[in-house]
Amino acid sequence: MDDDTRWWRHGTVYQVYPRSFQDSDGDGVGDLPGLAARLDHLVRLGVDAVWVSPVYPSPMADFGYDVSDHTDIDPVFGTLADMDGLIAAAHGRGLRVILDYVPNHTSDRHPWFRASRSSRADPRRDWYVWRDPGPDGGPPNNWLSEFGGSAWTRDEASGQYYYHAYLKEQPDLNWRNPGVRDAMLDVLRFWLERGVDGFRVDAIHHLFEDEGLRDNPPNPDWRPGTSPARRLLRTRTMDQPEVHDAIAAMRRVADAYGPGRLLIGEAYLPIDRLMAYYGADLSGFHLPFNFHLISTPWNAAAVAALVRAYEAALPPGGWPNWVLGNHDRSRVASRLGPAQARVAAMLLLTLRGTPTIYQGDEIGMADVPIPPERVQDPWERNVPGIGLGRDPVRVPIPWDAGPKAGFTTGEPWLPLPPGHREDNVEAQGADPRSMLSLHRALLALRRAEPVLAAGGYDRVEALGGVLAFERRHARARALVVLNMTGMPQAVAAPPGGGRIWLSTGLDRGGEMVGETVRLRADEGLVIGLPPA
Repeated sequence: MDDDTRWWRHGTVYQVYPRSFQDSDGDGVGDLPGLAARLDHLVRLGVDAVWVSPVYPSPMADFGYDVSDHTDIDPVFGTLADMDGLIAAAHGRGLRVILDYVPNHTSDRHPWFRASRSSRADPRRDWYVWRDPGPDGGPPNNWLSEFGGSAWTRDEASGQYYYHAYLKEQPDLNWRNPGVRDAMLDVLRFWLERGVDGFRVDAIHHLFEDEGLRDNPPNPDWRPGTSPARRLLRTRTMDQPEVHDAIAAMRRVADAYGPGRLLIGEAYLPIDRLMAYYGADLSGFHLPFNFHLISTPWNAAAVAALVRAYEAALPPGGWPNWVLGNHDRSRVASRLGPAQARVAAMLLLTLRGTPTIYQGDEIGMADVPIPPERVQDPWERNVPGIGLGRDPVRVPIPWDAGPKAGFTTGEPWLPLPPGHREDNVEAQGADPRSMLSLHRALLALRRAEPVLAAGGYDRVEALGGVLAFERRHARARALVVLNMTGMPQAVAAPPGGGRIWLSTGLDRGGEMVGETVRLRADEGLVIGLPPA
């Protein structure tokens, strides 16, 4: 491991969804020994850190995001010794390890909640959000669960309701209670002591709710066929002011273990509100996740406007980051198509800031339809048929042409991708023009050229259907041009022309560019320009 305390400024994060990465024991579910066995794939890819989605003990109502013990490993994934071994193996390869941290809620089987539920007089009663029924005897207010239905569940024994932003099996912790705050900060210390390099903090914008329990107002833009939870504007249940003090406390814990520890925050918020999550004087998250590429229309004008707006909103010294996919959203190749997915990969890995790659996107995996009898996701079960289910993006990675795609010797917990015998990591690794080869080439170029890892922008603009931006670092310059259409395009080159470093087609490296840059349909180019 190098001692670069700001490694994340030039590094790339790779998200592993462990259930679907690699199974080592034949039960059809990926695990920590399996992940350790595949670390060389990440080294060969060229990433710098692996973010591991939750592997803590859990009843798996929400597949690990319902935690019943924050300081152990669920047997389905292995043991604490396996985690220690993974951290050591990753560090031995120059990879950092980032764990998912779930502070907003626990499992209803967590010892804390069992105690809280046992009696109104229990010392841990106030560790969760309990309230008396409303005047009509029903829930205290109109708040809705993200996964459908009321966000309140009645406990018959005590006659009170408890709040859960997600499933009823995921009761929300009360972060206004100092005991909760102290206990959850101790969770960070436990894992930092074991050598982890940082945390991705789950659902941070849900950490506090309106203390007065005021109703959420109706959403005038909601339409049938969209998430029922969006019928209301979540003004009372998200992004409350107290969250920033809690984030600052998390940051102080992380900083106490050295300046190289990274905190990433998950908050789906508009750009102006997201910026507050950097904290006063950058005392909050190093990287509040920026998901806006996922939702922005895929055209040159919209993406150029997004990049400019995001960069302009950053606080002084705030470092940008970009995300194109994760375990909750439709895959890039399904949203944009395979050809534009290659253009999107070039965009992600040449924008200023820290990129995060979701497992499988490096081989262009697409959403996989899940037969009704194989559905696992509670969101799809609770709100079926309108496309909210996340199983299609969570299917196992196909590693090779074997009968179980090299993922397992048993029955995979979700179906394997169709065509996995022909299209898999091993096959793409042998194809010099595959999506995997493109990712390897882009990450190698990013490492080799400081202008791509650390440079600023000279300009970001849409030239018809082409997104163009120029990066500059000291005297080094590079031009990225991305044809976001299915038609050939031509744009003017900067004075002096340049030389193509990389094409999304992986077949034009070294070609000189004169007065005009000519792009094939669905092609992106990174062009080295003469020094300034």
